[in-house]
Amino acid sequence: MWSRQVLTELIGTALAEDIGAGDVTTGAALRGDETGLARATAKAELVVAGIAVFGEVFQALDTTLTFMPRKRDGEKAVKGEILAEISGNLASILTAERVALNLLQRMCGIATLTRRYVDKIAGMHAKILDTRKTAPGLRILDKYAVRAGGGCNHRFALYDGVLIKDNHITAAGGIGPAVRRVRERVPHTLKIEVEVKNPAELEEALAAGADSVLLDNIGLPEMVAAVKRVAGRIPLEASGNMTLERVREVAATGVDLISVGALTHSAAAADISLNVVQVEKSEA
Repeated sequence: MWSRQVLTELIGTALAEDIGAGDVTTGAALRGDETGLARATAKAELVVAGIAVFGEVFQALDTTLTFMPRKRDGEKAVKGEILAEISGNLASILTAERVALNLLQRMCGIATLTRRYVDKIAGMHAKILDTRKTAPGLRILDKYAVRAGGGCNHRFALYDGVLIKDNHITAAGGIGPAVRRVRERVPHTLKIEVEVKNPAELEEALAAGADSVLLDNIGLPEMVAAVKRVAGRIPLEASGNMTLERVREVAATGVDLISVGALTHSAAAADISLNVVQVEKSEA
């Protein structure tokens, strides 16, 4: 999923950004010794993702806080359903609240949108993929949320897969030279995917020995023809303007993969609230 060190650094950076020299509001409004219970509640139907991350934020700020998840990643939650509870020092809970909610709302939003795409093509051959169009610094969480929503991850970053795109092709002098140079220079374990925009480029990619082809912003008839031409010999990925309204007809062309940048760059944050529901009595 992710390493402890990476998650710790990510959360630490987010908390430092929000708290800075201190939470002046909480520090002034509370004595500091108040304890109680807060609940995170879904305010609309959603797919859960990032519950453990949500809890980690609170405990990164205050290890004495107790975190109690009530839903698991990948599960659906309906409006009014409790997602998690946090108990302990209320000042700590209030100070960590915004960062924890920001991450949980983003991750649940991505998972929810991904599930909608996955459900749209249920029973069909194609799989829904994400892209590298993620929030800088949050890629591990964004891509995890896609998986929680039932989607699949494309390459994680530039280092773990070859995707020869239009600018690579232009700079290298064509699809053939680009594929040849990559084949000579990268390990044999890395597959080479080539982006094409028309049937002629598809033929160039096949002739060059591409391991897979990305059909970028081409029409449905051209997709059907490409699937027939390739005949299952290599995977075909469709990309570009993959809206919920048209994703099923794209899947019906027979492509193997459908990449959707909107999963991570345009997902609306899920509507989740955190409310203090219990304050313990104090002697003071």
